[in-house]
Amino acid sequence: MTNLFLETPGLNRKEEALAYLEEHVKYKSDLNGTGSMDNCLEKTTYEEWLLELERRKNPEYVKKINRCLSKTFFVVRRVDNRIVGMINVRYHISAEMLKRGASHIGYGIRPSERRKGYAKIALYLGLLEEQKLGEENILLECTVDNIGSNKTIQALGGKLEKTELDQNDNTMTCYYWINVNDSIKRYYSQYNHKIN
Repeated sequence: MTNLFLETPGLNRKEEALAYLEEHVKYKSDLNGTGSMDNCLEKTTYEEWLLELERRKNPEYVKKINRCLSKTFFVVRRVDNRIVGMINVRYHISAEMLKRGASHIGYGIRPSERRKGYAKIALYLGLLEEQKLGEENILLECTVDNIGSNKTIQALGGKLEKTELDQNDNTMTCYYWINVNDSIKRYYSQYNHKIN
């Protein structure tokens, strides 16, 4: 397995990013962790999406649109510089928003790159970002039938809090808490050599 790293989206990745979206359409696969880049399939341009990513780092803006502060990254494979996934890291989420179904990390791996262990490395990279942002305990969620995501979250120390119907999309969903510092420390030897 090769190393992965996080990269802030920019114009230099436009064509590859749009191909990433199209691959999900081709495979009829859900898009996760894109920071709403899926809007580029219908409503907006890639350039407009990049501007929106910057706006979502502004506390006043996200409050106005009833969203969370967030940062979005491409997950890039070092050996061939290919986008293999995306991750959206959210922070300073209010207790009220957590009650309404917000979670701290959304992530996804492109269909052709799944089952290679990349999701676990991506989540580890997400935990490192959350640590930089000062988050100590984070909430993650995934649908009950998403076996791979459930296993990934558990593999990085996720403790199941509850399973209930998500009112936003009417699906049975598992909610996990991860202690950021504990998980980074516990899994350092397993994942740290697979990043950068």
